Amino acid sequence: MTSWHVLTRTLRFRYRFSQSHSNRNLNMADASTSRRTFLKATTVSTAGVAAWGHPAFAEDQESFTISSLIEPGDIVLFQGDSITDAGRSREQAMEANQQVAFGSGYAWMAAAGVLTSRPDDGLRFFNRGISGNKVPQLADRWQADCIDLKPNVLSILIGVNDLWHKRNGDYDGTVESYESGYRELLNRTREALPTVKLVLCEPFLLNCGAVKEEWFAEFDQMRAIVKHLSEEFQTAFVPFQGMFDLATAYAPPDHWAGDGVHPSPTGAALMAHHWCAAVNRSTSFEA
Repeated sequence: MTSWHVLTRTLRFRYRFSQSHSNRNLNMADASTSRRTFLKATTVSTAGVAAWGHPAFAEDQESFTISSLIEPGDIVLFQGDSITDAGRSREQAMEANQQVAFGSGYAWMAAAGVLTSRPDDGLRFFNRGISGNKVPQLADRWQADCIDLKPNVLSILIGVNDLWHKRNGDYDGTVESYESGYRELLNRTREALPTVKLVLCEPFLLNCGAVKEEWFAEFDQMRAIVKHLSEEFQTAFVPFQGMFDLATAYAPPDHWAGDGVHPSPTGAALMAHHWCAAVNRSTSFEA
């Protein structure tokens, strides 16, 4: 068996793995993989994205088929808060596919993985995440920073500030206002861009740094809202909380996000892998 076949088998495992851990309260004893296998899968995530474009991968097409939300010529837009912002340049925001316009977070890692595996597809990636944003701030800038860009694929990660700022006394939003505001944003998007392909990302917290244990009860309600909205609007869904909950079995929470909110480079790489897994969906497997 060639090394590329080994890699494609690992990719098949990782897809099943990511799809089976979307809830926060996981039974770790039921995990079907060893720590070594999990870490191997994480390590090859970037290589795995690139492998989809490798000629040797064609040998395995009968048993493994990738169906991507991202089609040739698409505009792909990332939206959100500081986790998506990741220090991006505002001055060069209109330059597609450039690292400086993306910052150094998961959005850039995911975009780079897709771009390097599909260099001839004419894809254009943009980032409009802004640090500190909550759902109301997204709504305020949605026309200019989303609808006017006419994305074909729109990825949204929002929610942690809606709770964090409330806990700090700087915001009086509720779970109900989060849901209604988010739904209104999606309705507005679908009305203006009826063919847009949506990717809703589960907001996440890790129990370390600035995050307190008592935050989770309310935050779990917000996560459930995003999952429900994903089902309601029939979007792709990226289970970031479930991913990090599982990852903390292999390294402590502050390894993935020092303050419990903003991912480390390792955490961002894990996010990028799972984002790519959500938009590049496996449609068939060998028996």
